[in-house]
Amino acid sequence: MEKIEQPSEIKQCPVHGFFRGAECSCGNPGRFVLSSYKAEKLGKIISGALRHFPGDLGIEMDRQGWVRLEDLIKVIERKYPWARPYHVEAMFDTDDKGRYERKGDRVRARYGHSVEIDLDFPDADYDTLYYGTSEEEADRILEIGLKPVNQHYVHLSKSIEEAVKVACIRTEHPVIISVNARKAQESGIRILDAGPVCLALQVPPGFIQI
Repeated sequence: MEKIEQPSEIKQCPVHGFFRGAECSCGNPGRFVLSSYKAEKLGKIISGALRHFPGDLGIEMDRQGWVRLEDLIKVIERKYPWARPYHVEAMFDTDDKGRYERKGDRVRARYGHSVEIDLDFPDADYDTLYYGTSEEEADRILEIGLKPVNQHYVHLSKSIEEAVKVACIRTEHPVIISVNARKAQESGIRILDAGPVCLALQVPPGFIQI
């Protein structure tokens, strides 16, 4: 599961738009938009709507994970009467992890889904990808391969450093598994490039090693 970090408050620079933190990259202190507490609340419902339970919220999601931004905003306004459309826009504009994607009047999560979807990202073009895990899980993974846990896809990191960050969310003693992505794809394993991470439905044990 993705670690939920306490977000910074959101402000707006008259030149560069929404940003998080004390000041914009240009040095402007900006205008207050949203407290860190409310940003955290919005972050949770956005993640739930776009990754885990859109149907429970009355949101229609297509096979590729897209929902209408207008529908999402209506759900958020019903849940939090203080929320305004520009608050939702600010959440997307200041997301620095590439978790979400917007196209016209639609929005979707790029990764992290527990609902069954069929993402249409391009095939990954990497020789090696990485997966961070714990010592306890490493042996099991080498035996059965990489399979999703609480998510529809396995998330693969593009660098060892990113894999370590992921593993350290769950353990103080990370183990990094390397994935022969090129060989796996040549054998028919589909690996998608979702931007910050790569995604696979599963990776058999023959393509991984510590």
